[in-house]
Amino acid sequence: MNWYEKLNQYFPVEEMKSKEHMETLLKERGDIYHKDEGEHHVLMYAELDDFIFIDYLFVAKTARGQGLGHKLIAKLKELGKPILLEVEPVDEDVLDTGKRLKFYQREGFQHAKAIGYRRKSLATNEVNPMEILYWSPDDASEEKIYEAMKKTYLLIHTYKDKEFYGEKYQDVQDVLSINDRDDSKDIFEDLN
Repeated sequence: MNWYEKLNQYFPVEEMKSKEHMETLLKERGDIYHKDEGEHHVLMYAELDDFIFIDYLFVAKTARGQGLGHKLIAKLKELGKPILLEVEPVDEDVLDTGKRLKFYQREGFQHAKAIGYRRKSLATNEVNPMEILYWSPDDASEEKIYEAMKKTYLLIHTYKDKEFYGEKYQDVQDVLSINDRDDSKDIFEDLN
């Protein structure tokens, strides 16, 4: 099974980029967009001057619990930059959502409670709320994480979107918001 098939089987359709989109990012944005793959993992990430964005992290079920995910995150942490990612809210019907959050919590990630993220999927036409998690070696502010997410959205998520999907994704200001959320609950609270 190739790297894209692994990701496609694990991540929901509304979160997946097309294979063409990802291959083009690797080719045309190879200075910032990277793929780290092995027999039991696929890590897709963007490294910019001041932060790292994890686009996809997949560890095969047969390799979970052996420290592979920790090693991949540790390798990124060694770069000394804030690391951010998107994660779907916990769904009681999907066991992996809670496990995923517990993994990131163990790795020292924080929930960016002030940042709202709601993007309409071009695959399903539904609006999907996502949460932003981050790890920072220097206790970065949520404002800094918000600016990094905006940059990620513009450089990675919407890169040649009309070419790949036949239409454009929403404007960044319609997807990301800061400090206007009613619920400031930390998504890690319900895990314990």
